[in-house]
Amino acid sequence: MSTLRFTPEHEWLRLEASGELTVGITTFAQEALGDVVFVQLPELGQYGEGNEVAVLESVKAASNISMPLTGEVVEVNQDLVGDPELVNTSPMDAGWFFRIRVASLEALDSLMDQDGYDRFLADNA
Repeated sequence: MSTLRFTPEHEWLRLEASGELTVGITTFAQEALGDVVFVQLPELGQYGEGNEVAVLESVKAASNISMPLTGEVVEVNQDLVGDPELVNTSPMDAGWFFRIRVASLEALDSLMDQDGYDRFLADNA
């Protein structure tokens, strides 16, 4: 099983060795947003799937980041507070937003793998 999954909202989730999931936005999403100038990160704690948990502001627009799966936010990327441009320069690595712990990793099976996300982008271009 690949440890990287994607949502239709252009978020990515990467399974870490700790069993936690790191969440960020895809290269496609950051390119659509333009230069990110501010990131509001979530508070630690429980959130339901679909709850708005973070806000991005770019030179083009403000955008909400939703919780991709029900779970607990256990860590946020404090580097984004002082350097929101990390979302643009490293969206799939250093520009991550938060880490979550979910009750069951089986929930990942409901999300797209890389091939599925590539097809999704092609179908919605």
